[in-house]
Formats: sequence, structure tokens, C-alpha cells
Amino acid sequence: MDYGKFKYESAMKAREARKNQAHTVIKEMKLRPKIDPHDYDTKKGHVVRFLKQGDKVKITIMFRGREQSRPELGFRLLQRLASDVEDLGFIESNPKQDGRNMIMVLGPHKKKTEAMAEAREAQAARKAERQGTTAHDDEPAGEVAEATAEAPAEAPSEA
Repeated sequence: MDYGKFKYESAMKAREARKNQAHTVIKEMKLRPKIDPHDYDTKKGHVVRFLKQGDKVKITIMFRGREQSRPELGFRLLQRLASDVEDLGFIESNPKQDGRNMIMVLGPHKKKTEAMAEAREAQAARKAERQGTTAHDDEPAGEVAEATAEAPAEAPSEA
């Protein structure tokens, strides 16, 4: 057996294994108890995107001043967010007060490797679709070249 070939094949296997490997990333989203509905929707959209990518999301609610005496507002906000994204993720750690902050961690239902595979398939489909639309136009390329070649010959000269 050829040792160089063996080394090459083992290197390719290791490369393929690294390609399918995923690092667990915890993304963080910070909120305030008195958040505007539009701001809430924007932050929820980010959380949805993170969960679709297969990342965990740590949601932090920051309390200031008198807000610290009303932790139930933060708890209700976290529960509302968890119920809004329950189809994409689950509560990995329940809300708990940590000084001025309340923290909850959401985990995705699908693993990072599955999300990466889906993203690769979607990207390949988009690429194939783009190549399919640009490959055939309304008019074949040969006819366009002939039309442009004839145009200067037909122009009358003033000499």
C-alpha cells in the first residue's frame, strides 16, 4: 500500500469531519422591562434567526432603578418571548434573577449541524436557480451578435 495515498485519504477524511463539525455558540440578546412593541418584534426576529441557525440564545433583561422592585415584569416578558419562539426553541434554563439582571437561555430544537446542512442546501438551490435563469434568455446569444454586427454596415455615410 502507498503510504502517501494513505496519508492523503486520512487527511481528506479529517477535513470532511471538520466540515461537518459545529461549535456551540451562545448568542446574547438584551432587553429592558419597558420595551416598545416594535423593538420587541425586532429583538424577537433576531432570536428567531439565531435559533434557526442552531445557536443557543441567552436572553438578559436589565433592570434599572425602581424596575428592580418589579421582577415579575421581566419574568412575564421572558415567558412571552419563549412562547413566541416555542416552535423553534425550548427553554434550556428557566428565568432567574442575577443581581440587576434576569437571565434565561433558549436552546434550538434542531442541532447546529442540521441547520448548517439545510443552509448549504438552500444556498445550492439558490445558486442553481440563478444559473438557470441567466443561462437562457429570451433571445439566443448568436442572434444578438449578428444584429449588432449588421447595424454599423446599414448606417448611411455622409461622405
